[in-house]
Amino acid sequence: MAFTVHQEIPTDAELVSLYEAVGWSAYTNDAERLARAVRGSHLVLCARNDASGSLVGLVRTVSDGETIVYVQDILVTPDDQRKGIGGALLDAVLEHYADVRQLVLLTDDEPGQRAFYESRGLTEAHDMAPHPTRAFVRFA
Repeated sequence: MAFTVHQEIPTDAELVSLYEAVGWSAYTNDAERLARAVRGSHLVLCARNDASGSLVGLVRTVSDGETIVYVQDILVTPDDQRKGIGGALLDAVLEHYADVRQLVLLTDDEPGQRAFYESRGLTEAHDMAPHPTRAFVRFA
């Protein structure tokens, strides 16, 4: 499948459909809040199927644009995973923020996650050298 990545805010219905497709119900339980969060993001990049125009992936960031960027969400529809879409989205983020000192993201402990992010030059916080770092989180 051919796809194109570009900066865009999808429709609210597209957002809910995409987040539901990957099972992120914590977001879709309040669709209006999800839409506001995406619109308030520093950068939103979408991947669309070239043939159908359908939304197949999205990445969004929170950032000051200078010293830190947080990759808040990166998701690809299950049927379109392992086709290079997630990599293209993350690569576009890395290029966009090439001059930003810190890039941070949190992800679940699914086995393929570490290899994927390491393939893009990211390091788990406790593996930072020469000084390991700690990451602290709170979910409400």
